[in-house]
Amino acid sequence: MADYKGVEYLKSKLATKRSRVNLRYKFYEMKNYVKDLEISTPPNLRGWKSALGWCGKAVDSLSDRLVFREFENDNFDINTIFEMNNPDTFFDSAVLSALIASCCFAYISEDNAGNPQLQVIDGANATGIIDPITGMLTEGYAVLKRDQYENVITDAYMIAGATVVYDNGETDVYYNSAPYPLLVPIINRPDAVRPFGHSRISRACMDLVGGAIRTVKRSEISAEFFSFPQKWVVGTSQNREPMEKWKAAMSAMIEFTKDEDGEKPQLGQFSQQSMAPHTEQLKMFAALFAAETGLTMDDLGFVTDNPSSAEAIKASHENLRLIARKAQRTFGSGFLNVGYLAACLRDDFPYERKQFYLTKPKWEPVFEPDAAMLSSIGDGAVKINQAVPGYFNKDNLRDLTGIEASGIEIKAEKKKSSTYEITSVLEKRSKGLLTYNTTIKMLTRLGMTEEEARRILDDRDAQ
Repeated sequence: MADYKGVEYLKSKLATKRSRVNLRYKFYEMKNYVKDLEISTPPNLRGWKSALGWCGKAVDSLSDRLVFREFENDNFDINTIFEMNNPDTFFDSAVLSALIASCCFAYISEDNAGNPQLQVIDGANATGIIDPITGMLTEGYAVLKRDQYENVITDAYMIAGATVVYDNGETDVYYNSAPYPLLVPIINRPDAVRPFGHSRISRACMDLVGGAIRTVKRSEISAEFFSFPQKWVVGTSQNREPMEKWKAAMSAMIEFTKDEDGEKPQLGQFSQQSMAPHTEQLKMFAALFAAETGLTMDDLGFVTDNPSSAEAIKASHENLRLIARKAQRTFGSGFLNVGYLAACLRDDFPYERKQFYLTKPKWEPVFEPDAAMLSSIGDGAVKINQAVPGYFNKDNLRDLTGIEASGIEIKAEKKKSSTYEITSVLEKRSKGLLTYNTTIKMLTRLGMTEEEARRILDDRDAQ
């Protein structure tokens, strides 16, 4: 029997990580607390709070460019599983949550009809013990439902072959054929030291945003004095009536008369404060934050020269492009693991992970090309195909342009790929990798009737 840590260990592990994940969500939602240094802030304004959306911008600018398309060479029909689970919401939610918290989890269960259903759970409500070799969990724990006071109502403990659900004191055990727990981590930038990855909202980002918010607060307070510079008057009579300071500041004309000795008051104004130091300091924080996240000063609100083309925008975001390509690789592996276990649950068969080695995740281009860039890609494709015939076709051109080929050619290609997939399924059946019923299901998904599929299998088995 496997050496499991147990549900109580995972609960305590989640409790230690939950506060750090919630802190990053507060920075993303601009609800973070920023300490006032209490040096230049008047006492009655120390409770006043400012907000800055740079952390949200750092996350959204990357997540909006990570658009998952499909799985290529989908021999196990896992694209259908995702299509039945609101793919637009699922992929976007998983990417966004993983960027904020460093990882999120996909919880796989069965609906009433026996089909796999996928649920994204953020890093503050799920954890597990990860296998550094496969990137899968050996055991997992997830909070499925909380009440309005954040108390746990429903939670689940997952191991290979079983999911234990605790709901208001009741315990239900659901058995399955999956060789791993039905809780899959989707991780941003994992490494050997931190297998659960790194958050897009790093410690440096949080520190820089805190300094920038204090700068904004100081500039707002200074703006009050900038708008109404302090004035002074000397030489007034001690027997005069007290002056109403606000009325004196806002009046268009004020009359001062000489006293009995013929003396008159002297009026003056202190020099007006400059807002330039605050602006320069805020620009310094923006430059540091842009360097930390791969953004540009334009992204953070400091407008410079506007790029003239999509190619210029791409060049100015080169660091962001590299970060996005890295995220595509790690997220793609996580999504493939989700599809792998969902296929095991759907077919009630413990597939091996290595059987999915041909299936590759495909993403839309990080930067959408404009008309000029499309023309350059077309010219380049023609020249390369002249040197190496067939090097570019509609598949790899779509990876560059993000534009799908025309419908007639797609139908012809689908017919070819369907023939290839049928042959691949039959070969796996002959090697003993698929059961009879599973093979029937896969052939019917490729367009065969159940009668045709059974006849082909019976003929091959009889040979």
